[in-house]
Amino acid sequence: MKKNTKLYSILKFKCPRCHQGDFFETQNPYKIKKLGEVKKRCSSCNQSYFLEPGFYYGSMYVSYAIGVAIFVSIWLSTQIIYPEAQMNWYLTSVSSILFIGTPYIYCLSKIIWANIFIQYESNSD
Repeated sequence: MKKNTKLYSILKFKCPRCHQGDFFETQNPYKIKKLGEVKKRCSSCNQSYFLEPGFYYGSMYVSYAIGVAIFVSIWLSTQIIYPEAQMNWYLTSVSSILFIGTPYIYCLSKIIWANIFIQYESNSD
Protein backbone atom coordinates (compact mmCIF):
# COMPACT_ATOMS: atom_id res chain seq x y z
CA MET A 1 0.00 0.00 0.00
CA LYS A 2 1.50 3.32 -1.08
CA LYS A 3 2.06 6.00 1.51
CA ASN A 4 0.72 8.84 -0.64
CA THR A 5 -2.79 7.41 -1.04
CA LYS A 6 -5.87 8.20 1.01
CA LEU A 7 -6.38 4.47 1.51
CA TYR A 8 -3.06 4.32 3.39
CA SER A 9 -4.17 7.08 5.76
CA ILE A 10 -7.59 5.50 6.27
CA LEU A 11 -6.52 1.91 6.92
CA LYS A 12 -3.50 2.82 9.06
CA PHE A 13 -5.37 5.61 10.96
CA LYS A 14 -2.61 8.09 10.06
CA CYS A 15 -2.67 11.86 9.53
CA PRO A 16 -4.43 12.71 6.24
CA ARG A 17 -1.84 15.40 5.47
CA CYS A 18 1.55 13.75 6.14
CA HIS A 19 0.64 10.06 6.66
CA GLN A 20 3.07 9.87 9.59
CA GLY A 21 1.38 11.01 12.80
CA ASP A 22 -1.37 9.03 14.49
CA PHE A 23 -4.92 10.32 14.01
CA PHE A 24 -6.50 8.83 17.14
CA GLU A 25 -5.39 8.87 20.76
CA THR A 26 -5.19 5.07 20.58
CA GLN A 27 -4.74 2.88 17.50
CA ASN A 28 -7.06 0.23 18.94
CA PRO A 29 -10.70 1.12 18.13
CA TYR A 30 -11.92 -1.42 20.71
CA LYS A 31 -10.36 0.46 23.63
CA ILE A 32 -13.72 1.76 24.82
CA LYS A 33 -12.46 4.48 27.19
CA LYS A 34 -10.75 6.30 24.31
CA LEU A 35 -13.15 5.25 21.56
CA GLY A 36 -12.89 7.62 18.62
CA GLU A 37 -10.89 10.30 20.45
CA VAL A 38 -9.14 12.28 17.73
CA LYS A 39 -5.92 14.05 18.61
CA LYS A 40 -6.04 17.83 18.42
CA ARG A 41 -3.02 18.08 16.09
CA CYS A 42 -0.67 15.81 14.21
CA SER A 43 2.54 15.13 16.12
CA SER A 44 4.50 15.15 12.87
CA CYS A 45 3.20 18.03 10.68
CA ASN A 46 1.13 19.98 13.26
CA GLN A 47 -2.05 19.74 11.12
CA SER A 48 -5.15 20.57 13.14
CA TYR A 49 -7.68 17.75 12.99
CA PHE A 50 -10.56 20.02 14.01
CA LEU A 51 -11.19 22.30 11.05
CA GLU A 52 -14.29 23.83 12.63
CA PRO A 53 -16.60 23.24 15.61
CA GLY A 54 -18.70 20.12 15.12
CA PHE A 55 -16.56 19.01 12.18
CA TYR A 56 -17.02 15.29 12.80
CA TYR A 57 -20.83 15.38 12.85
CA GLY A 58 -20.61 14.82 9.10
CA SER A 59 -18.92 11.49 9.71
CA MET A 60 -22.32 10.13 10.72
CA TYR A 61 -23.24 10.07 7.02
CA VAL A 62 -20.12 8.04 6.27
CA SER A 63 -20.94 5.67 9.11
CA TYR A 64 -24.46 5.21 7.75
CA ALA A 65 -23.09 4.46 4.27
CA ILE A 66 -20.67 1.88 5.68
CA GLY A 67 -23.52 0.22 7.61
CA VAL A 68 -25.68 0.06 4.49
CA ALA A 69 -22.78 -1.38 2.48
CA ILE A 70 -22.25 -4.08 5.11
CA PHE A 71 -25.96 -4.89 5.16
CA VAL A 72 -26.17 -5.16 1.36
CA SER A 73 -22.98 -7.25 1.21
CA ILE A 74 -24.27 -9.75 3.76
CA TRP A 75 -27.70 -9.86 2.12
CA LEU A 76 -26.30 -10.51 -1.37
CA SER A 77 -23.70 -13.04 -0.30
CA THR A 78 -26.30 -14.96 1.68
CA GLN A 79 -28.69 -14.94 -1.27
CA ILE A 80 -25.97 -16.43 -3.45
CA ILE A 81 -24.57 -18.97 -0.97
CA TYR A 82 -27.72 -19.94 0.95
CA PRO A 83 -30.88 -18.76 -0.89
CA GLU A 84 -33.22 -20.66 1.46
CA ALA A 85 -32.15 -18.62 4.49
CA GLN A 86 -34.93 -17.34 6.73
CA MET A 87 -35.41 -13.66 7.61
CA ASN A 88 -34.32 -14.17 11.23
CA TRP A 89 -30.96 -15.49 10.00
CA TYR A 90 -30.42 -12.28 8.00
CA LEU A 91 -31.36 -10.08 10.94
CA THR A 92 -29.19 -12.00 13.37
CA SER A 93 -26.12 -12.04 11.14
CA VAL A 94 -26.36 -8.38 10.14
CA SER A 95 -27.09 -7.24 13.70
CA SER A 96 -24.23 -9.22 15.23
CA ILE A 97 -21.68 -8.11 12.63
CA LEU A 98 -22.70 -4.47 12.95
CA PHE A 99 -22.69 -4.69 16.75
CA ILE A 100 -19.22 -6.22 16.85
CA GLY A 101 -17.92 -3.84 14.18
CA THR A 102 -19.42 -0.62 15.57
CA PRO A 103 -16.24 0.71 17.27
CA TYR A 104 -14.19 0.10 14.12
CA ILE A 105 -16.87 1.62 11.86
CA TYR A 106 -17.07 4.66 14.14
CA CYS A 107 -13.33 5.29 13.88
CA LEU A 108 -13.27 4.47 10.19
CA SER A 109 -16.00 7.00 9.46
CA LYS A 110 -14.07 9.78 11.24
CA ILE A 111 -10.82 9.14 9.38
CA ILE A 112 -12.66 8.91 6.05
CA TRP A 113 -14.42 12.21 6.78
CA ALA A 114 -11.11 13.89 7.64
CA ASN A 115 -9.53 12.54 4.45
CA ILE A 116 -12.27 14.15 2.38
CA PHE A 117 -11.31 17.61 3.64
CA ILE A 118 -7.59 17.36 4.46
CA GLN A 119 -5.36 16.80 1.43
CA TYR A 120 -2.09 14.89 1.40
CA GLU A 121 1.05 17.03 1.03
CA SER A 122 4.21 15.13 0.15
CA ASN A 123 6.44 18.02 1.23
CA SER A 124 5.07 17.87 4.80
CA ASP A 125 7.19 14.72 5.41
